[in-house]
Amino acid sequence: MKVAVLGAGLMGREVARDLVQSPNVACVVLADVNPAKAQNACQQIDSPKLTSAHVDASQHQQLVQFLYKYDVAVNALFYTFNEKVAKAAIESDTHLCDLGGHIGEETNKVLQLHDLAHKAGVTLIPDLGVAPGMTNILAGYGVSKLDEASAIHLRVGGLPLRPEPPLGYNLVFSLEGVFDHYTDPSLVIRHGTTYQVPSLSEVETIYFERFGPLEAFHTAGGTSTLSRSFPHLKELDYKTIRYPGHAEKMKLLVDLNLTKRDYVVTVNGVQIKPRDVLREVLTPIVTLGDKDDVVLLRVQVKGLKAGRQATYQYEMITYNDRNLNVTAMAKCTAYTVSVVAQMIGVNAICKRGVFPPEVIVPGDLYIKEMEKRGVHIFESCLTQ
Repeated sequence: MKVAVLGAGLMGREVARDLVQSPNVACVVLADVNPAKAQNACQQIDSPKLTSAHVDASQHQQLVQFLYKYDVAVNALFYTFNEKVAKAAIESDTHLCDLGGHIGEETNKVLQLHDLAHKAGVTLIPDLGVAPGMTNILAGYGVSKLDEASAIHLRVGGLPLRPEPPLGYNLVFSLEGVFDHYTDPSLVIRHGTTYQVPSLSEVETIYFERFGPLEAFHTAGGTSTLSRSFPHLKELDYKTIRYPGHAEKMKLLVDLNLTKRDYVVTVNGVQIKPRDVLREVLTPIVTLGDKDDVVLLRVQVKGLKAGRQATYQYEMITYNDRNLNVTAMAKCTAYTVSVVAQMIGVNAICKRGVFPPEVIVPGDLYIKEMEKRGVHIFESCLTQ
């Protein structure tokens, strides 16, 4: 198969690195609006299968003409491009996976293209990061093992291995995305009713092997499409894991409107967005750099199996790889979208249209493929 990767940032680079190692992939092109960035990433990977290209994803016709040459595309751009890229992929008859971004209804906009994608004979799967993404696949796999699912609880965090003040946090993806997840409300289901609760609220204590006590709190977007895919759930929630005290500090910044997208103040006659200032102030403080990181994940799916209460739990602890100079978050994210893109390319996924990960990605195959890449997901089952 021929694969195009859009975006030569950290995630796009690692997607390309994984793709070129697959015997099923004949060639990969890494495309970016910045040609030098794409070329540099290709030089780092150094594979005869890999080339770079210049593409401006904001130019629809240019994007369509580019994608037309490839069987499958991976969109590793910022989530505001997801709908644009999806429309171009359908027009060019190219299968597509993206890294998601359920903030601002971006994923819903892609899902609404189902009929067009089905008619074009292509498969589009959005939200293929860690959360949403890995969490959706594992939740869907757990649901498939039950006769009736009643609850899904998701707990995920990308953390520095050794936390430092003031936030005990280092950046493992877009700071803009972090602001959105902390600012927008979070969807939960309780007693079968859907609610919105403030992000950074309802802090709980959580432990993993060799990690804890940690805290987990609601953040926006993590439940993604699960409430629609499984409409009979009685409980659903997603919480982000951080070191203790993080939520309280970030909530102050949110309450002061410093993370609000469209909030503007005037200083000495000049209009300024506090969010832009905060981003520039925090970036050098929270940049991960050469520090070690870890991704912690726990997905619990509860329900009935053969008339008894059962809980399927999926748990993962993944560390960065210093040899490849790749973060734990990049490994989990890039491998997830790469694995699913390859499943489409070899017809392990053959339905046509737009589908959320939880209803179309085979969980057993996904877990096996991730294990080959050193990302170990452990399943356990408890029945009553």
